[in-house]
Amino acid sequence: MLRSLWTGASGMVAQQTHLDVVANNLSNVNTTGFKKVRADFEDLLYQIDREPGAPVEVGAVIPTGIQVGLGARVVGTNRMMTAGNLVETNGDFDMAIEGDGFFQVTLPDGEVAYTRDGSWRRDGQGQIVTSNGYLLEPNIVIPDDATSITISPTGVVSITTIDDTAQQEVGQLELVRFVNPGGLRAIGKNLFRETDASGEAIAGAPGEEGLGLVLHGFIEMSNVQVVEEMVNMIVAQRAYEANSKTIQTADDLLRIANGLKR
Repeated sequence: MLRSLWTGASGMVAQQTHLDVVANNLSNVNTTGFKKVRADFEDLLYQIDREPGAPVEVGAVIPTGIQVGLGARVVGTNRMMTAGNLVETNGDFDMAIEGDGFFQVTLPDGEVAYTRDGSWRRDGQGQIVTSNGYLLEPNIVIPDDATSITISPTGVVSITTIDDTAQQEVGQLELVRFVNPGGLRAIGKNLFRETDASGEAIAGAPGEEGLGLVLHGFIEMSNVQVVEEMVNMIVAQRAYEANSKTIQTADDLLRIANGLKR
């Protein structure tokens, strides 16, 4: 009975983490470029009271044995990299990636981070930056006299000016992809860092090296499905409740055992 107390407790802890993941998904339902996370579970160690396959007599073995599990835990949080819905904004600096790939961002410490958030801005020096002021990598500067900006599906950035209505190329976007994008480390602000699990960044122009194309004037919304997350919330709640019932039942059995001698 004591074993079932701890087994039920492990299930409650696992479902609490599951609910934390669901809550984070729902809180980011309107976050541009956000990728939902799924909690993955595994069972814990087993107490072997009777070994499967152990011989009992000549020519006979135990077919199944007695194996009692000791609970569950969250073994990982898997980030789902499916595409979110594309929303047309007609913004001069809004971009969405149609397919695989990430934009590159230069952080204040000089390190490079990666994002699917294509809601870019222009700072006081004409540089394309994130909403937090981090530079797009490679750096692209839009002149002050630019009257229109065009970004081709292959990432060529062109402008027209007051004095020249012909298209002038001012930069080339570069995207990166990873062998295992789910292994990227989330650092907040819609940014990820490369890890050993993700593999090294594979860079190239949009449309090359297996990279997606760039859609100018669009942004990619979160891929969180509210209804799906609400169902996951109900599942987590009921599983948490069921595990609490096992603890209550084990406690009742212990109370009965303690009441045998009066």
